[in-house]
Amino acid sequence: MTEATDDSGATTDDHLLGGRVSLRQPACGYRAAIDPVLLAAAVPAAAGERVLDLGCGVGAAMLCLAVRIPGVFVTGLERQADLAGLALANIAANGLAQRARVVHGEVATLEGLASERFDHVMMNPPFLAAGSGTRSPHATKGLSTTEGDADLALWVDAAHRALVPRGWLTLIHRADRFDTAVAALAPRYGAVTLISLWPRAGEPARRVLIRARKGVRSPATIHPGLVLHGADGAYSERARRILEEAAAL
Repeated sequence: MTEATDDSGATTDDHLLGGRVSLRQPACGYRAAIDPVLLAAAVPAAAGERVLDLGCGVGAAMLCLAVRIPGVFVTGLERQADLAGLALANIAANGLAQRARVVHGEVATLEGLASERFDHVMMNPPFLAAGSGTRSPHATKGLSTTEGDADLALWVDAAHRALVPRGWLTLIHRADRFDTAVAALAPRYGAVTLISLWPRAGEPARRVLIRARKGVRSPATIHPGLVLHGADGAYSERARRILEEAAAL
């Protein structure tokens, strides 16, 4: 199990969903922005269902989901001890200890969760393939953004093992790697849905949201995407409702 911290150890207190979620996170290195909020907005969970957030970091996505859907139960799995500790503190700070928890362990082995099954798995895995780009000098950010021994196919396999039959996987990834993600899903997932996230109208997508269902053969679909910003740089009205008012995507 790998443990990592940024050199300073400093944190900041931030907010998501228009102040509905309080989030303490590292001041340097990887910091949660809008990706985990969009991920949580795309999970088709219902009250009473159990959701696993693989690589939960400080808990941004799982907290957004728990706030958006009262009655849902969320579990986060995080390999970095410092981030897992912050996620636990964030759960307490948001008054969600009855519906949220964090397990310190590896995605590859589902450490501490091997015997559990979930209705949904969501994940925001490292975006960069091993050996591509320049690894961040911050230890936490490097582990969070660049694949190591656990590549995308391994993350998808871990999700498959954690899901109940016909359970849903929802993930966010770079648009230029959507083919890698879809290939990793075949042939054990069906009903694959692609949702593009465009920075502005007319610009290529930089992120995509992908949903898939374990053990079904339903055909793939491409849903209407989401334009994040208007010409003036402000969030589009639909994006604002998702990011600030906890609307579903």
